[in-house]
Amino acid sequence: MQSFLDHIAVAAADLDSGVRFVEQALGVTLQPGGQHPRMGTHNRLLRLGPDIYLEVIAVDPDAATPQRARWFELDQITPQSPPRLATWVVRTDDIIAAQAACPWDTGPIEAMTRGALAWRITIPDDGSLPDGGATPTLIQWDATPHPATVLEDMGCQLQALEVFHPHVDQMRSALDTLNFAGNVQLHALPAGAPPHLLAHIRTPQGLRTLPAGFSY
Repeated sequence: MQSFLDHIAVAAADLDSGVRFVEQALGVTLQPGGQHPRMGTHNRLLRLGPDIYLEVIAVDPDAATPQRARWFELDQITPQSPPRLATWVVRTDDIIAAQAACPWDTGPIEAMTRGALAWRITIPDDGSLPDGGATPTLIQWDATPHPATVLEDMGCQLQALEVFHPHVDQMRSALDTLNFAGNVQLHALPAGAPPHLLAHIRTPQGLRTLPAGFSY
């Protein structure tokens, strides 16, 4: 089993505000993504390397209300909620084994499709993000090519993802078990501090940082 950093996700009250948040922070234009009818969401994308990308995701106002809680805690977002770097997603070549190896509750493995893409992803039944998104979601792509390979290269590259986590030793041990590879830096938090993320991204304008957003 091997695993890698697959993508980072920005959750927003609506797609336009999420796109503005990222484009103003990084100085580049995001590209079209698509719809997720099963979740009632849609997204926009930015390539951050040959096999990694950034996703802005929000409720799709034109989609039917899903029969379950939406992923990425989108049901908890209000119109006044600011966009935030919500979570990170770890790609594995054996999601069943990876899920079994995780010490946290990942939620069930759900099969998803969008156009020619097909993947399996862990989603808690209530749509929550473990540890406020500091604990990663698991994904396994079941169709090729990887989404990042078909995105235009805007000159952006993820330099490092900082994860501020309440249980760093547990997280480090889990990533070792998953044979994780990726420039992810784990930082322990003092008691009561909110878990969060910081993404350092090399852009044509220089190194930029996507700030964390805290709980709604």
